[in-house]
Amino acid sequence: MKNFKLFNIILAAALTVFAGSTMAKSDTLLDQTHFSKGIKCASCHGDAQPREAVTMMKCVKCHNTEKLAKKTKDMKPTNVHNNRHFGTETDCLSCHKVHQKSENACVSCHPRWDFKVP
Repeated sequence: MKNFKLFNIILAAALTVFAGSTMAKSDTLLDQTHFSKGIKCASCHGDAQPREAVTMMKCVKCHNTEKLAKKTKDMKPTNVHNNRHFGTETDCLSCHKVHQKSENACVSCHPRWDFKVP
């Protein structure tokens, strides 16, 4: 009985660690993704204090909107990176949040469009 209890405690601890690490990967914020690729805060925010707000113009210096639209052309039910509202010039920050969880801005008008937003 004592061994069974110990086994259950070890199993519960292992599952907690595994579940936590799995959840952490899916909840990775974009600032962490950029940082892991060697991109420093000043690359987007500049060196000024307080830090400059990041605009879409900063995003497109590294992320080409035309290439992104081609890469996601088969997205269903529509390609959000080339849409009827803004073409390929939808403001990145409408959906992609860098220091907080990103969100699907389309869903407010298009409730069936359940896009996963990194």
